[in-house]
Amino acid sequence: MATTIVRVIVQVTEEHHIAKARKMAKTLAEDTGFKEVTTFYVATSVSELANNLFFHTTQGGTIALVVVRRNGEIGIEVVSEDNGPGIPDVKRAMEDGFTTNGGLGGGLPGVARLMDEFEITSTVGVGTRIVARKWQPCR
Repeated sequence: MATTIVRVIVQVTEEHHIAKARKMAKTLAEDTGFKEVTTFYVATSVSELANNLFFHTTQGGTIALVVVRRNGEIGIEVVSEDNGPGIPDVKRAMEDGFTTNGGLGGGLPGVARLMDEFEITSTVGVGTRIVARKWQPCR
């Protein structure tokens, strides 16, 4: 069971909110004591998830950044939620190269690779919720 320490929520409804979410994730990771490369992984993942909220939904969504502790580790949990169109085929969306908007198709699979834990639930016509976590030993 993880214990929540800090929680920050970023509303993503405009394109510049993508940069805001990335910056907040980077700052939170640095302030939590994450190493530079781990901070980069978290910030890049948040940027990709925020990008998806802006470009794949009509109303955007939220990115919640949560600092948590579990069994001698400290982590950052990223929760991306929207009430958008949903993902019809999650398994396919997790394949490298699959795209619905002409991009490279590496976004969601990339987030899953960069983070230690990755969960996605999506219902067509209801929305999508993604939870990703990055852990490091406490100092």
